[in-house]
Amino acid sequence: VAAAGECVMLAVPYAAHDATLNALKPHLAGKILIDIVVPLAPGDPKTVEMPPEGSATEAAQALLGPDIPVVGALHNVSATTLNNLDWPINCDILVCGDSLAARKVVMELVNKLDVKTYNSGNAKAARCIEAITPILIRQNISKAVPFTHAGIRIWAPDH
Repeated sequence: VAAAGECVMLAVPYAAHDATLNALKPHLAGKILIDIVVPLAPGDPKTVEMPPEGSATEAAQALLGPDIPVVGALHNVSATTLNNLDWPINCDILVCGDSLAARKVVMELVNKLDVKTYNSGNAKAARCIEAITPILIRQNISKAVPFTHAGIRIWAPDH
């Protein structure tokens, strides 16, 4: 983490979220933390258990304090897709965090993955964004739909 450039990405199970952040905190000065963690319920990835702060993104910001900007992103991308570097990301990316400057940096970085990013506002938006993930997981494991690794797209109607 200390050798990382401008951004550090956190991708751990939610059970390890706070402990990992506590260990990393001394090394995050001057960096942006990109938090892609979703607080999925233990034993049931089809539901979330939001922390008292409201979302994993907000919990990270509260733990790290105001001097280390936290940006939530990539929450709605299938873990299988993220783990396969040969697969393109098949959805749009909602980006949120309390620092507009940090959001813009993360959006520029994520756009290099040939995806569309959307500025979704402050960290409170993560409450909704993170909560979409278990819905997508439910679709991905359903035998009633003809696809896996579902994501979301934002687009305007044709009219």
